[in-house]
Amino acid sequence: MNIGRWIVMAWALMLAGCTTPHVTQGGAVRAVTDLSNGWRFHLGEPATDPSRAEFDDAGWQAVDAPHTWNALGEYRIGRTDATRNVQGIGWYRRTIDRAQLPDRARHFLQFDGVGNIADVWVNGRHLTQHKGAFSRFRFDVTDHLTPGRNVIAVRADNSERKPGSSTQHVIPLLGDFFMHGGLYRGVSMVSAGDAHIALDDHGGTGVYARTTRIGTEAADVSVLTRLTHSGGGAEGLVTTRLIDADGRTAATATQPVALGAGRSEARQTLSVAAPRLWDGQRDPHLYRLIAELAIDGRLVDRVEDRFGIRAFRVDPNKGFFLNGRHLPLKGVSRHQDYLGKGWALTPEDHVRDMDLIEEMGANSVRFAHYQHAPEWFALNDERGMIVWAELAFVNKVAFDNSEAHPELVENARTQLVEQIRQHYNSPSVVTWGIGNEVDIDLAFNRLGPKADARPLLRELHALSKREDPDRLTVIADCCEDTPGDKAPYLPVLSGIADLMGYNRYYGWYYGEVDDLGPHLDALHAKHPDLPISVSEYGAGAALTQHSDDPEGGPIAFSGRPHPEAFQSWYHEQHWPQIAERRYLWGSWIWNMFDFSSTVRQEGDATDINDKGLVSFDRKTRKDAFFYYKANWSDAPVLHITGRRYVDRAYPVSDIRLYSNAASVRVSVNGRALGTRPCPGRICVFEAVRLDTGANRIEARAEVGGKTLSDAIEWTAPDARGGLAINVGDLAGFTAANGTRYGSDAFFTGGTARRIAGKDAEALSGAGERAALVSHRSGDFRYTLPLPAGHWRVTILSVAPDRTPRRSVVKANGRTVIERLGSARPLTGSETHFDVRTDGNPLDLGVEGNAAVAAIRVTPLR
Repeated sequence: MNIGRWIVMAWALMLAGCTTPHVTQGGAVRAVTDLSNGWRFHLGEPATDPSRAEFDDAGWQAVDAPHTWNALGEYRIGRTDATRNVQGIGWYRRTIDRAQLPDRARHFLQFDGVGNIADVWVNGRHLTQHKGAFSRFRFDVTDHLTPGRNVIAVRADNSERKPGSSTQHVIPLLGDFFMHGGLYRGVSMVSAGDAHIALDDHGGTGVYARTTRIGTEAADVSVLTRLTHSGGGAEGLVTTRLIDADGRTAATATQPVALGAGRSEARQTLSVAAPRLWDGQRDPHLYRLIAELAIDGRLVDRVEDRFGIRAFRVDPNKGFFLNGRHLPLKGVSRHQDYLGKGWALTPEDHVRDMDLIEEMGANSVRFAHYQHAPEWFALNDERGMIVWAELAFVNKVAFDNSEAHPELVENARTQLVEQIRQHYNSPSVVTWGIGNEVDIDLAFNRLGPKADARPLLRELHALSKREDPDRLTVIADCCEDTPGDKAPYLPVLSGIADLMGYNRYYGWYYGEVDDLGPHLDALHAKHPDLPISVSEYGAGAALTQHSDDPEGGPIAFSGRPHPEAFQSWYHEQHWPQIAERRYLWGSWIWNMFDFSSTVRQEGDATDINDKGLVSFDRKTRKDAFFYYKANWSDAPVLHITGRRYVDRAYPVSDIRLYSNAASVRVSVNGRALGTRPCPGRICVFEAVRLDTGANRIEARAEVGGKTLSDAIEWTAPDARGGLAINVGDLAGFTAANGTRYGSDAFFTGGTARRIAGKDAEALSGAGERAALVSHRSGDFRYTLPLPAGHWRVTILSVAPDRTPRRSVVKANGRTVIERLGSARPLTGSETHFDVRTDGNPLDLGVEGNAAVAAIRVTPLR
């Protein structure tokens, strides 16, 4: 051994046990130059090669990063010029003066996210290609910089993912979200010395800490520091510290390291006395993790990251535990786009999202369905969220009945390594998601058995364990044991990863809302040793579409309408089923915010998945948001629902509120209705008669000694004008003659169905087509809230098929129609009777199998 090297190492080891050697700044610590501003942009391929340094880009658009050429989603039917859904190539160019860069030996160009494939040139030389829209990448450009002006050119490619495309082997191949193009995250130049903490480690920090022991009085933190030296041999000293929130050094360690040309490592253990734990929202304490590299007593590089000391475990019968305490995970999923801005989010956008999630009372976030921005990871660390981070492996491994292509496998592996290394120190992350609904195309026979995702899932699970042995892996499954005809070769994904998530939409895409709990119980019994969760559940909600009774008919899950009241009712049914099953390690609402998707032409929107609890522009909290806020948050809550349904169809309505008060008081136009209790945080005043015209509804409650109030305004029709019901439908309509039909309401019993497709187009006979497409059949009754008067009741029936259909109709127990029914298939017919009422509701009963499509009650003068 070289004697000088031996003396340096011995001296450092001795001082490691007591004090840190004296190290001077040296002036060569890394520096970061922000390159987000001053870009020129051109959409499409120019006629001449824009990668050349001498290319004239003066006519290009001036832009700053974050920037995307896409913005998708409009709250209207059909697209306008506001939709920017072009997929393909976008070019960016920028110049930088070498003299503006810090005087360092090495310069690394860093991109935090480029959608979806990035090719980068410096001074006309192609230096790198990065495939994957969501992870940071950086590379050494030092040897390609010249004195004076230097030109950076970036070709961003978000071409449609299909066979033969440039993106055909880049995950994700498919997904219910749009892939935006451009420099949609930050750009910078990182300048450092020849010897530095590794800047060439898959975009990671180069410093990776893990808690190996937490005791009653101390914790041990193991730290791996990767180093890179582009010069000859040198003797270095790595010093690592943890600095607590008060600025005090909680632990420090030093280690000598021999720096040869290329990569070397330092492994250290920090012993932290009386550690302050990162304890979720209760106390999201973060240490500053600082690693420094010194050579010859001179500091040459320094890296700082966040770190939290915490322990977690997941029990298949008891759920999630953080630092030994049971912590039910009440979570939301979040996509990274924003109305009119696409993926080009600012730090303020991230903060706004987090504020809304915190306000609602969630304690966990699922990063759907890809690696999110560094700022978003930091916010979750700082706010104490429990995070499910996720790889962009979605839906399928191939476009045909084939195994995953080797290039796609390698791309998935690379994207997983990038995400883990870039966010290894993030205490909020407890699980790496390795796949989402990768069985769905097989389940519905869109792909054959060769396109099985399990081999790749197993490889990703093993890779995750090698990269990060402490965190657990998880898969989100779409289809195991759900209703419907499935391919016989549907693979079972449960058991491949450490944890399981089930995306389940009972009462939306299939089944009934009450089926969720029993289904989860069956899966728990089937996989007793596997911790399971509900990784997605939700329903759409259009802010301009309303229903008088969310149980009035089948939901058009892939179409229109999507009444806001249905989403609220859906969550009211689902959350209690989830909350009472303590074996679930977590649940995540789909979704916190509306988001863009080209496959969605639903509700009152175009290219928007409207399952969010908050609108795409973050301006409107939907009613269901307040349901969860009342259940999850400690903040006092009082919220009257249905506030956007101002122009009411009926003169009688339930008044529904969400509150964490024991009871609430309500008045209408100053008329007190008394108080009602709030079981399950839901308070209901049933069948409230509204005044003709304006109605001001006011509510008051007390929570924790604080008086709460809320008020809304509705407009109601004159009850003396009668009413019209669109039977079997969640929505109403206005007929050609001006008659307004409300959605189905005031009923009990029967089964509601819709006529669709060519049968709907063939409907004829009496009645409006809008009424004929839906109907209620079986034995059912209506309690019609009519004032005293003389009325004509007209019943529209329809024959939805060739089955003979006949019913008897009774009014207040007296038979008024002996043979109700339409004689010809797909034909509507009307029957009426007259009746007097004394101010009590009219009891209208239908017995038999006729399909009633509408009920219209008009006054007889």
